[in-house]
Amino acid sequence: MSLPLEYEVTLPSGAKFNQPAGLFINNEFVESINKKTIESVNPSTGEINGSVYAAESEDVDVAVAAARTAFKLWRKSTGVERGNLLFKMVALMEQELELLSDIEAWDSGKPRDSNAYGDVAECINVFKYYAGWADKIQGKVIYQDPKKLAYTVHEPYGVCAQIIPWNYPMLMAAWKLAPALAAGNCVVLKSSEITPLSILYFATLFKRAGFPPGVVNIISGYGATAGKAMAGHLDVDKVAFTGSTATGRLVQQLATSNLKAVTLECGGKSPLVVRADADLDQAVKWAAIGIMSNMGQICTSTSRIYVHEDVYESFLEKFAAHVTAEYQQGDMFQDNVVVGPQVSQMQFDKIMKYIDIGKSEGARVVLGGEANPSAGKGFFIKPTVFADVKPSFRIVKEEIFGPVVAVGKFSTDEEALELANSTEYGLGAAIFTKDLVKAHQFAADLQAGQIWINSSNDSDVHIPFGGTKMSGVGRELGEYGLQMYTETKAVHVNLGSVL
Repeated sequence: MSLPLEYEVTLPSGAKFNQPAGLFINNEFVESINKKTIESVNPSTGEINGSVYAAESEDVDVAVAAARTAFKLWRKSTGVERGNLLFKMVALMEQELELLSDIEAWDSGKPRDSNAYGDVAECINVFKYYAGWADKIQGKVIYQDPKKLAYTVHEPYGVCAQIIPWNYPMLMAAWKLAPALAAGNCVVLKSSEITPLSILYFATLFKRAGFPPGVVNIISGYGATAGKAMAGHLDVDKVAFTGSTATGRLVQQLATSNLKAVTLECGGKSPLVVRADADLDQAVKWAAIGIMSNMGQICTSTSRIYVHEDVYESFLEKFAAHVTAEYQQGDMFQDNVVVGPQVSQMQFDKIMKYIDIGKSEGARVVLGGEANPSAGKGFFIKPTVFADVKPSFRIVKEEIFGPVVAVGKFSTDEEALELANSTEYGLGAAIFTKDLVKAHQFAADLQAGQIWINSSNDSDVHIPFGGTKMSGVGRELGEYGLQMYTETKAVHVNLGSVL
């Protein structure tokens, strides 16, 4: 028996809505061709939330064809028209803010009030920001010779394949959809198979806003089938991916099928350096935000902390006390919860394995270091702080993607910089000091795409986001993120005669 294209759901918050289950193609929800489905698991309980249709390569072909057909007219739309549609999305998202927050929490395990609500609010900011950019995409006139001028125009790529992760389902979709649409592209976006529900409900808003059929297509599916088909598709002009470095490598390889443009935002192991002159209370608070927010499931999480030996033990004591007091754990719909469950059993098992590795390597457990069954039946792990780590430890070198932080000490600035840069990743880095000259010197020498001085992970829609080294290529957010979705065409105009 086929899965219905939508079904009624009553959330733990009491909210009722119809959950879409189909593939959103040409402004309609449709069954997948082979009728395969994906089950979505509630991270707090381990129970099934619901099922959706799973796209495979044949469904990707249908979605890409829809986007290619729509692009013939969409590319002729004006920036004002595109901006108006994006502003309509903003209005609809503001109307649906409470429900979207509920669904996002239910789907991903994010604490509703302290996490999911802020994520959806930031989605609104992203769409509002790029709505304002839609009619301001401009080229240049280049006049160097009386007999010749040239001008540039910025044109959309065409069909963009976008693959998003499970840690920020709606926000990562917004980061990709809004600039691509503002620039005049059509999109086929695939959600993670772990968190397919909120983005499918979000898809309904595009039809309500008045986007033409085929401009936005949203599908659920597995990376090995649907994602692979999207990255290598010969009728896709650009692929944007957020996820692990290992998968990012595969996406880049597949994109060589037609040398499509690629934006990759991949893994990280970001350092946070605390100098002896730092405001220790502020460093503690920001360090906790940098690793415990979103259950540590953040690519830029500052999961390596290096503290000057003079304040090392004091920092650890304050840090453990602060996390214990402020980072309560429980179900995503409970009041005052900051740390929810990990997103899946697989992720839970991976993090617990790393905790065991850290113990076996000889790291000191300052806090946590175990699962938390008292928080619920789901995938709960206590916020964990390891100390006295060495650069060779796996918990220092490898991305854990959970509420687990490794803390080590240093004696000199030179040692701190060497420790911070001793990683294959380069997504983020933070430095805490009252010496602003030293702070800017550190920022210049740290090898990462974004540097935080006396803060951590306070990203902003106006400011570019992206990595260096094995953390990816390209940028999202800000004007830089918009540039990733246009190609520059140069037009030469002869004003003279042949010599």
